[in-house]
Amino acid sequence: MPIGKALELAAEADLDLVEVAPMARPPVCKLMDYGKFKYESAQKAREARRNQALTVVKEMKLRPKIDPHDYETKKGHVERFLKQGDKVKITIMFRGREQSRPELGFRLLQRLAEDITELGFVEFSPKQDGRNMVMVVAPHKSNKSSKPVRTAEPADTVEQPNQQLA
Repeated sequence: MPIGKALELAAEADLDLVEVAPMARPPVCKLMDYGKFKYESAQKAREARRNQALTVVKEMKLRPKIDPHDYETKKGHVERFLKQGDKVKITIMFRGREQSRPELGFRLLQRLAEDITELGFVEFSPKQDGRNMVMVVAPHKSNKSSKPVRTAEPADTVEQPNQQLA
């Protein structure tokens, strides 16, 4: 249909003529309320952002010669992070002569990975990066804790205290 006639139809219906597919032959146009369309698409985009999961990477730093109690404490922190649904980057820092024995750090990371297998899995295996050795652990899909969703209560509902008859 000619553009002039389409514009007349849009004016009669009190709607806008919107070009939907400009590259099609012939171009496709649609009669719609453009303001309402923009509002609804903004609402859909806002809802999509609300449902989007945010990935957080926590970091835990260790040394190759770590005391058993310190290891247990650090392991507890890693477990807590995984239970919260966060990824954990575990870094072992080597200093001085420790750099000549990277297998100590590798064994420590393997031990930590075995200790937390029920909570998470190794996403990136241990890798030497200069003075540091890095491993990334991610939580299992079932461990991700869902944040409690608050529901709004109507404002006119007010709890009345129970009154006992004497």
